[in-house]
Parts: sequence; structure tokens; C-alpha cells
Amino acid sequence: MATRALQRAGNGLKQTSVRPVTRHASMVIRSLCASNNRPGEDSWFKSLFVRKVDPRKGAHSHLLAKKEESNLYKIQFHNVKPECLDAYNKLCEDVLPSVHADPHYPCELVGTWNTWYGEQDQAVHLWRYRGGYPALTEVMNKLRQNQEFVDYRNERGKMLLSRRNQLLLEFSFWNEPVARPGPNIYELRSYQLRPGTMIEWGNYWARAIEFRQQNSEAVGGFFSQIGDLYMVHHLWAYKDLQSREDTRNAAWQHDGWDEVVYYTVPLIQHMESRIMIPMNGSPLK
Repeated sequence: MATRALQRAGNGLKQTSVRPVTRHASMVIRSLCASNNRPGEDSWFKSLFVRKVDPRKGAHSHLLAKKEESNLYKIQFHNVKPECLDAYNKLCEDVLPSVHADPHYPCELVGTWNTWYGEQDQAVHLWRYRGGYPALTEVMNKLRQNQEFVDYRNERGKMLLSRRNQLLLEFSFWNEPVARPGPNIYELRSYQLRPGTMIEWGNYWARAIEFRQQNSEAVGGFFSQIGDLYMVHHLWAYKDLQSREDTRNAAWQHDGWDEVVYYTVPLIQHMESRIMIPMNGSPLK
């Protein structure tokens, strides 16, 4: 008897628990569907399944780049045949400074280097175009008419294994690269960020850069526009490798530096460091 009573009670519970929930659910769904048809009213139900997006207006480049300047940068990486490196350097020293010094071209050679540690037999050139993309186009068109530069490119092509470039903008919170006396070594630290993290990177480094200004080591900070995307380049100057070590260690003595490292490392997919030596004729010596 007790067993049968429990079974009847259990059946009664099943019946009373299923039917009201089903009716209630159908009413909720109908009301949600109706709310979606009301003008100006967003469905909270839909928001449960759709990822919210930060309501920023404009491209990352407008948010992160300097507003008062319209500078565009081009960085070039040339992998030179080992047996041609000296001839390549001499060729660059003869031609590139003349383009830099000629007011006919709205561009400046920021720096030109050979990689010392990192990818070997490599040259790195950094150009600045004051006036942005129109200045870049003007320079390219004029150089096609410059027979000395055409000859330089033809001769250079015989010496290279490969080459690539990127167009960059400079972060608003970094220094603008300016000529400096030497001798110095330069470190180019390149970071491939995860897509969608550039704003977050910029927010952290806007605060962190103050920790890396103690010895005037910060030269420039850039992010890519064309070429490898979500790429960041930080350029640093040191007297020597020991000075680099001491300066980087000193940053850990500042409150907040450890936090920057902790939160920015997960944003990185790949990173690379080059130690570079200025070539003759480089404004960054």
C-alpha cells in the first residue's frame, strides 16, 4: 500500500511539474518574440547569445596614431647574400643618404642597420613619409624617374635573397624617432599580436612607456597598416649589450611594470628581437 501511494504521489508530481513549465515556457517565448517586434526595444533574450562589442567608433589607426602628425613609415627587411653584404652596404651608403637629403622627396631616412644578433646577413631600413600615403606615392613616382635610384635597385636586386616591407603608423604615446649621436646599438623588438588586441596593447603601453624613458632608450613605437597585420615594432637604443641588460632589469624596480608584462604577454602570438648596428650614413647612429 505504501509503495502504491508513493508511486501515485510520484506520478502526480511528474504531471504537475511538467505541464505548468511547458505552458509557462511557451508564454515566455511568445512574449519574447513579440518584444522583438516592438520598435526601439532590444531583446534581452538575444543578448544572452550575442557577444557584445565595444562601441568604439573608427579604426584602430585613428585611435592609436598621433593626431597632430600625418606621418607614414615604411620598414624594409633585406636578406642579403652573405658574399655580397659588404658591396650591398657600400651601395646603400652611396645612394640612400642622397635621397634623404634631397628636399625634392618628402621622405626621410630614419635609420639603416645591419642585424648583428638575430637573422644574419640582413639589412633593415626605416623611412618616414611626412604627409602620409600621398607623400609615399609622390616619392615612388619621382624615384622611378631617378636614373641613379633605378640603377641602385637593379644592382641591389643581384645581391638579395629576399626582401619584404611593411607600412606603419607610430603610436601616439611614443617618441618620434629623431637623429641621435653614437655609437649605439639598436634593438628592434617585433610582436605579432592576436587579432583584436591592438587597442588593449596600446592601453597598457601608454602607461608603461614612462618606465622605459630613464636612459632615453625609447626611440620609436609603430604598428602595421599594410603587410603583416597586428604587428608591433618597438625600437630601442643602448650604448652596448650590458647597458641593455642593466636598463631592462631596472624597469622591474618600477611599480606597475610587472603588471604590464603580466597582462600583455597573453596578447602575443609571436615575438622576435634583433640587435642591430647602424650602417654608415644612418641618422640614428
